Amino acid sequence: MSTITVVNNPASERFEVQLAAGMAIAEYKLIKNRLILTHTEVPVALEGQGIGSALARYALNFARERQLEVMPLCPYMAAYMSRHPETQDILMPGFRLP
Repeated sequence: MSTITVVNNPASERFEVQLAAGMAIAEYKLIKNRLILTHTEVPVALEGQGIGSALARYALNFARERQLEVMPLCPYMAAYMSRHPETQDILMPGFRLP
């Protein structure tokens, strides 16, 4: 897959990647100084192509730029942060990763 373009859709509270085969999303709640990542979904036919990782990078950069703490309730996002220690400085204090 070439360039993956992620956009924020604040009205729907999600980050989106529009693809010919469907839409990939990372849903969130923004509460005070916290970005709560609740659900990530990539069409089955497109799994393994880096789309989920692109959504995670975008969401975490979004949080970092706005000085937000991240609460990754979504198992995919929690696993991504667990595999990328450089993201853990924005993890909500006391939140345990898998």
